[in-house]
Amino acid sequence: MTDAASHPSPATTPAHAVSDDFHVFDTTLRDGAQREGINLTVADKLTIARHLDDFGVGFIEGGWPGANPRDTEFFQRARAEIDFRHARLVAFGATRKAGVRVEDDAQVAALLESGAPVITLVAKSHVGHVELALRTTPEENLAMVRDTVAYLRAQGRRVFLDCEHFFDGYALDAVYAKQVVRTASEAGADVVVLCDTNGGMLPAQVTAVVRTVLADTGARLGIHAQDDTGCAVANTLAAVDAGATHVQCTANGYGERVGNSNLFPVAAALELKYGRRVLPEGKLAETTRISHAIAEVVNLTPSTHQPYVGVSAFAHKAGLHASAIKVDPDLYQHIDPALVGNTMRMLVSDMAGRASIELKGKELGFDLSGDRALVGRLVERVKERELAGYTYEAADASFELLLREEVRGTPVRYFTVESWRAIVEDRPDGTHANEATVKLWAKGERIVATAEGNGPVNALDRALRSGLERIYPELARMELVDYKVRILEGALGTGSITRVLVSTGDGKAEWSTVGVAENVIAASWQALDDAYAYGLLRAGVEPQD
Repeated sequence: MTDAASHPSPATTPAHAVSDDFHVFDTTLRDGAQREGINLTVADKLTIARHLDDFGVGFIEGGWPGANPRDTEFFQRARAEIDFRHARLVAFGATRKAGVRVEDDAQVAALLESGAPVITLVAKSHVGHVELALRTTPEENLAMVRDTVAYLRAQGRRVFLDCEHFFDGYALDAVYAKQVVRTASEAGADVVVLCDTNGGMLPAQVTAVVRTVLADTGARLGIHAQDDTGCAVANTLAAVDAGATHVQCTANGYGERVGNSNLFPVAAALELKYGRRVLPEGKLAETTRISHAIAEVVNLTPSTHQPYVGVSAFAHKAGLHASAIKVDPDLYQHIDPALVGNTMRMLVSDMAGRASIELKGKELGFDLSGDRALVGRLVERVKERELAGYTYEAADASFELLLREEVRGTPVRYFTVESWRAIVEDRPDGTHANEATVKLWAKGERIVATAEGNGPVNALDRALRSGLERIYPELARMELVDYKVRILEGALGTGSITRVLVSTGDGKAEWSTVGVAENVIAASWQALDDAYAYGLLRAGVEPQD
């Protein structure tokens, strides 16, 4: 028999852990990492684990030690490098193999060797999987569950059991599925997790099954929901309604196929809608920051329309909405965005009314409420320009310049353009040369600048910079971050209207500007002109009169 002293001692319960009455269990580092396009290094996993612990989840499932070198190394380094303040580290593995003594099973030994204080075992609860995948008998499967849970408990580990394909197994043979739950609980599993492994369940079905299993087994139940029907969050909350006190989720819903139950809307719903304290005090306000930080680590762009944390989650575009929000933001928002670390945004478009413009102005630091004529002019200019192809909801910087022009009575300008040109030369050897020349006036000085680039727009950008950086050294900190072109629908074919959106940054913030013309280069020039004007305004440079 394996000597318990040969394995690392599990860590004690973190000092700032939330009550054990309800568990928020995160499996981003294991199940979430199975999403297509995610490939985490050990360093990535350690960084995400720190973010999750900072958020305040109760359990962080780190992976399957012994299954691959990366997960084994993660547990070694996590024990040494992370002082968990809120979460308990969890190792994932399987019950002993059929026909093998639990003391002799190498992967069970690897679970102990991980040093994790909590171990999640996956077990078959679908009799068809037992016979076809494990190629053993239902009785031996129950023995595998019983032996492994009891053995790990005897070694001082806390044990959760994931019942794989539980809901499908329940539909096939409810008696056997419940027998697996009962066996695990009686052997010492603290929680038995019902897994909707193929994500095919709907909320009413989950509620009915969880309620029945809870009544018939008396076990403490958890829920693990995949999102194949788009119901993972709803199914998780349905299980809670039926009595589950342990929810398994992943950050931003990452996971195999279409993903898992999303940690952030689940935690927000439990705290804000159910009134259930599941995170440490003040941590819910970190939701948006943690969501975006983890997205950066996995190198996936944060979803703009994700509930609670997306940049569009509290963005308002319709004039009717804006009128109501001006009176009371709660009329069109289900919560105060600040509760989850997000903010309300007003989008300016051709749908905008007076209230939208006033609220957007307030957001930008302008009180427009006392000048109806000014607001009216802005509304009309926005609608006229959007009819021509501009879009201000995606170009806040261009809108602010438009607003300031109406307030000042003159455009916000730092230079006056005399002319510009861009040349694309097609050479006999198949290569291309791009050259641009700009002629402009700044602070009473005429400037002529020429530059080459990897495209005509890049060449224009370089020429503009080379001509102006001596006069405006602040431009040296600015760089083009993103560039998008869209051909707007029309009847002119190659002469159709072109819209260009440019994102520019100065190392501290980013801003977006828009240009529209029949020529893509002309549209790009407009967007660049606005981008540098706004950047200089941000830098505190006074515009020319």
